[in-house]
Amino acid sequence: MEFKIKHKDKNTKARLCEIKTAHSSFETPIFMPVGTAAAVKALDSVDMNEILKAKIILANTYHCYLRPGSKIIKALGGLHGFTKFPHSFLTDSGGFQAFSLSKNTKHFEEGIKFKSHIDGSSHLFTPKSVLDTQYDLNSDIMMILDDLVALPASKKRIDLSVQRTIKWAKESINYHKLKQNEGIGLDQNIFGIVQGGTDFEARKLCAEALCELDFDGLAIGGLSVGEENTAMYDTVEAVMAFMNENRPRYLMGVGTPEDLVENVQRGVDMFDCVMPTRNARNGTLFTSFGKFNIKKAEFISENEPIEKACECYTCKHYSRSYLNHLFRAKELSFFRLASLHNLHFYLNLMAQIRKAIKEDKFSEFKKEFYAKRGVYA
Repeated sequence: MEFKIKHKDKNTKARLCEIKTAHSSFETPIFMPVGTAAAVKALDSVDMNEILKAKIILANTYHCYLRPGSKIIKALGGLHGFTKFPHSFLTDSGGFQAFSLSKNTKHFEEGIKFKSHIDGSSHLFTPKSVLDTQYDLNSDIMMILDDLVALPASKKRIDLSVQRTIKWAKESINYHKLKQNEGIGLDQNIFGIVQGGTDFEARKLCAEALCELDFDGLAIGGLSVGEENTAMYDTVEAVMAFMNENRPRYLMGVGTPEDLVENVQRGVDMFDCVMPTRNARNGTLFTSFGKFNIKKAEFISENEPIEKACECYTCKHYSRSYLNHLFRAKELSFFRLASLHNLHFYLNLMAQIRKAIKEDKFSEFKKEFYAKRGVYA
């Protein structure tokens, strides 16, 4: 991976960077659409590449491991050959899904034991096994296994999470170096994950320990899991002081458009979240003036696009009336058209943010962003 800081906003901690992997080059701050089971729901590789022009998407190790299995994906050319998406993939470790989808998940010193949400079969994720799965997937960026904690949590549990996360991080980086010496994963990059809940001292301890290791990038995990937004923002603000600025900074599983703007201001480079596609399937559409639900009766005969200024495929071709009809009629095409719009909104938001940083106008951009929503930050 090549990582370069291209510009720092003069008035905030926002920064414009460039990342090059074996499959694509892209500027940050960036939003990564979530392709949980090697597919962004309702969309295919043509939608992602030619219509949305995404340069990196996220796939989930847990789901690909369980179905169809990493060996099958490897035999068919890794994620790129399997999905036909030609650009970069980031794969998370699967630890969050093992934690959230199984009622019988147990954390041990060696890893995470869980039962499949598909058939109830028992499995064990270890720092080495999740990397082995990701070597099969041939993702450009691999996330290590970490010990995630739901919030609120006791200090004892947070401290244990940090200890395990540091331990597993050391095991992961050592194993990755060993595999690369064997010629495996040479074009793959590895990111560490900083845990610690909303405990600033725990975050500092974890961040400093991981910064001493040879990770290609660092992520902030364990947020947007039940805490207030202000607690998330304050935690990101605090931990940034202890994260090496010469590596990409990734805030996992976040979030709303407001969350993206706020955390870019605090120095975050990379984001992912299921929100744009999940909300799309439920009829909620994002716009510069806020979000609304297309199923409402007021849109039945409205011959306007979702947003007049929007340049997405859906807004160029279809009216609110038609989308309202598709949703009410339970037509599957609604999922695609709504998802294309919402992901375009997110990707375009990040493009606007990058432009503002480049011109040292991020503060002005933020004020305008909130003003359009009728909010004054």
